[in-house]
Amino acid sequence: MPLQRIPDAKEALPRDQIFEKYKIDRPGKIIFVGHHLSMKQTLRCVIRTISLYGAELDVSPHVAVPNNFFLEILGIHDHIGCTTIRREAENLTVGFNMLIDAEFLHHVVRLNFELSH
Repeated sequence: MPLQRIPDAKEALPRDQIFEKYKIDRPGKIIFVGHHLSMKQTLRCVIRTISLYGAELDVSPHVAVPNNFFLEILGIHDHIGCTTIRREAENLTVGFNMLIDAEFLHHVVRLNFELSH
């Protein structure tokens, strides 16, 4: 008897929409990757939401953003490798090159909560 495959409801969703998103509205920096991974230029942004998989950023619609860059969250000095998924005007959706650690995500969300209260 062949096995019957039951489709997963999340299969049809893009990967950036599968993971739970947390609203943080926190300033950040996009760090452009130069020759030999040097960090030449930075661009300020606002990180609207974050998940284990990626983030949604607000950036100036008039500035070109590379496909690959590092993201720094203000107050947390780790650089997260990112790849652009899509851009619509000032809204930039990025995926992290690796899923971030759940404890790191918890720290970012908790820090944002502590600063807002």
